[in-house]
Amino acid sequence: MLLVIKLGGSILKDGASSSLIADLKKVVKQHRVVLVHGGGVEVTEIASKLGKEQKFVLSPEGFRSRYTDKETIEIYTMVMAGKLNKQIVLALQSQNIDAVGLSGLDASLLRAERKLKLIIIDERGRKKVIDGGYTGKITQVNTEFLTLLLEKGYVPVVTPIALSPDSEPLNVDGDRTAAIVAGALKADMLLMITDVAGLMLKDEYIPKITTTEVKEVLSTIGGGMSTKIHAGLEALNQGVSEVLITSGTINQPLTLALNHQVGTVIKK
Repeated sequence: MLLVIKLGGSILKDGASSSLIADLKKVVKQHRVVLVHGGGVEVTEIASKLGKEQKFVLSPEGFRSRYTDKETIEIYTMVMAGKLNKQIVLALQSQNIDAVGLSGLDASLLRAERKLKLIIIDERGRKKVIDGGYTGKITQVNTEFLTLLLEKGYVPVVTPIALSPDSEPLNVDGDRTAAIVAGALKADMLLMITDVAGLMLKDEYIPKITTTEVKEVLSTIGGGMSTKIHAGLEALNQGVSEVLITSGTINQPLTLALNHQVGTVIKK
């Protein structure tokens, strides 16, 4: 199978889990794997140390995101494509996994349109239009390049930074990046590895849900999980067979997820 795995920043904050990496070693022997990673918390911490306080904005749909100006995209690129990406590659190499660290800038892996304007909700709860900064929406994935690496047995590790038409780096959401990459590759599964067991509704863990069912309850799902659900729906609409959201803090998280023993499975 072809798997796209999104590693959430919360899982990576203190370094990639040894149990997760050991489990990944087993998985890559049987399946082709593309990794997409997050890391926004560390970006915020390092930006603060550099004296650049981070600003977050809220969309009318309830999505909270980083406002990315010129200085912020430089810090974001440094931390995500430099520090975090290479930490993951080193962790994989320590388990003899042939990993290749990439950002969306490399080989024009991810192309995106720059968002000229953003509609946000201000402190008073009113809609407001602001400059889009250096944020983008992915328009194209270099699947030929990814396929070439996969065919040679490499594991691409992708940082969610995309290339603008003006050759500028753009901040693109990690969950959406993973979904779009999975859809472009027609992956068999998108696994979203986070720090929670899966989708919770009314304090009840949901092991399996259809796209129709999840759309009916979408408005009741909290911000962080809502972003993952939206990304999962996007992947399914692009031809991905199934989406699975699960915790990366347990033993053998990937093996158990692939066997549908943990996490929440979303299917059409």
